Amino acid sequence: MVIQRLGRGAALVLGVCLAVVSAGAAPAEPADSAPVDFYDVPTPLPAGVPGDVLKSESYPPALTVPNQVGPWPSGAQRIMYRSTNAHGEAVAVTGTYFDASVPWTEGGPRPLVVFAPGTQGQGDQCAPSKLFAEVVHYTPPLDFAVEYETIQVYALLSRGMDVVVTDYEGLGTPGIHSYTDRRAEGYAVLDAARAATRLPDTQIGDDSPIGLWGYSQGGGASAAAAELQGTYAPELNIRGTYAGGVPADLRAVAEKIDGGVGTGLLGYSVNAFYAGYPEIRGEIDSVLSPYGREVLDEIATQCVPETSTRYGLHRTSEWTRDGRTFAELIDTLPNVGAVIDEQRIGRLTPRSPVLIAQGRNDDLVPYAQARTLADDWCRLGATVEFSVQEIPPIAPGFVIGHVLPAGTVLPQALGWMTDRFVGAPAPSTCNA
Repeated sequence: MVIQRLGRGAALVLGVCLAVVSAGAAPAEPADSAPVDFYDVPTPLPAGVPGDVLKSESYPPALTVPNQVGPWPSGAQRIMYRSTNAHGEAVAVTGTYFDASVPWTEGGPRPLVVFAPGTQGQGDQCAPSKLFAEVVHYTPPLDFAVEYETIQVYALLSRGMDVVVTDYEGLGTPGIHSYTDRRAEGYAVLDAARAATRLPDTQIGDDSPIGLWGYSQGGGASAAAAELQGTYAPELNIRGTYAGGVPADLRAVAEKIDGGVGTGLLGYSVNAFYAGYPEIRGEIDSVLSPYGREVLDEIATQCVPETSTRYGLHRTSEWTRDGRTFAELIDTLPNVGAVIDEQRIGRLTPRSPVLIAQGRNDDLVPYAQARTLADDWCRLGATVEFSVQEIPPIAPGFVIGHVLPAGTVLPQALGWMTDRFVGAPAPSTCNA
């Protein structure tokens, strides 16, 4: 399809990225064997329980260097494990387990961090377990992705923590990625922890200390996992959760994001809920224009750079029949409104301490709704530290105010997580 009115800033960013990076390539299949796709899901799924490992394979991450004990900072296994969707049905989810090649020196058993990645996209090519092997993915003209989460994952590995990264439901595997679906993402995170404890030949066991970690979409997924753990995975030894830039209230996020570089990300959510909740399909179809339907179908196959380039700096009002935005339409569609309300994070109590980090001037995920999440959890009796990242507004609408806090809070988050693993008392700002 001809590119629809490129977002100016997003197009410039993409062009610069394409000029300074080159794509890696996954190892080719032997010429005398038929290609085997790791992401093919067994049908039907074998009997089992959430967290069971369905298959695994070792692969070399693109950014590693050899040393005396193996690749630094880690080798990797691509895994497929059993999880649960938002409606309680068994699904297969993929991910990557990283076995740190440096020692854990803080005392006690080596810990495991379950890493919930930020927004990658909705196309299968965007799955982190694929991008860790490439770092950069590019197919002309605009199918482009960079595995930016390598920075945070390697920071954790460099401290001697093992890491398992979930791809979430439907990213890499068949079906639509369950983007911002609170339960589906939270279950995928918790079951990734279970899967890591069941892999053979690892140092991670049933009683290993576990931390949950994520920013942006990953912040929402790790926050959801923290409050769902008590009922879904109470046996896990979770010591703490770092959740940054948490989209806890999707109504507020939809209003904030529309019109900026990230407008197309709303399409990921609409696609996820359209696929996962049949009761809302008629309502969505009734408000979408033919162009809007075409846009959503295309977005379902894209990674973030292409989505931002094509649809950034536009508004979702361009996709509807009467010119109202998605945020304006939510309250006019009762079934849609009910599904969005179900995604609200902050109504259950995390069993372990939480660090919430939020930029004061975040231009993608509103500050106020993150503050409300912290207050809600405090009222429920959780131990919460709320860390405000005071970064001034920079080019509002271009997500700089959302991206920078992930970097400024990283040293604090690493120290905070280390303290949870060594048993230090968790700080709280609930009474501040």
